[in-house]
Amino acid sequence: MTPHPPVASPIKPSSFGPQAEPRLAAPGAGVPRIERMVGWLRLAIATRRGAAAASELMRREQAAIRRVVQPLSPAEASARILVPRLRGLEDSSRWWSAWMTLDHLRIVNGSIAGIISALGTERAPAGEASTAAVKPSPDVGPDVLAAFDASCDALERAVAELPRPRSTTRFVHPWFGPLDTAGWHAMAAMHMGIHHAQLHAIVRGLDSGRAESR
Repeated sequence: MTPHPPVASPIKPSSFGPQAEPRLAAPGAGVPRIERMVGWLRLAIATRRGAAAASELMRREQAAIRRVVQPLSPAEASARILVPRLRGLEDSSRWWSAWMTLDHLRIVNGSIAGIISALGTERAPAGEASTAAVKPSPDVGPDVLAAFDASCDALERAVAELPRPRSTTRFVHPWFGPLDTAGWHAMAAMHMGIHHAQLHAIVRGLDSGRAESR
């Protein structure tokens, strides 16, 4: 899920100072129904392709995300950029920095690793999954890149330790309904692609701001 992102709203890169907070939908508001339907179909196909395909996509997205973020200076990586609405991206997630995006992926990957481990023992995790509960901290710093990598490793380790390819027990995703271990694994890889596209939009916003300041 890595469509070519549209150009993001520019910022003034001379200071990368705080921007006026935009009015966005509340966290957890979700995405349009048609996007959920298309996402569900794509997830069903990805799940059938199996763990090897999901792991390959996961690692490919991890490497691509690192290539986008690593060249950024601390000022650039911490600058919040308002990007256009991307497919699969909640409105409340549009005003993040590159580091915030990595922090979100860290939180989600770690959460999914726990879900997969629990389902692997045929035990439903406590509580419920919520998109509102996995928003990042605006104060995140450069250590998030290593933490992001560690979360990818933890998720793949949870998959490798499963006693069988698919669990009987399922856990409800807020958009896609009950998923087994294979479904959560495939969803994690697709989720990385959504935020890979967001990171490209953030960088385009930074580039646009630089051009305007000349």
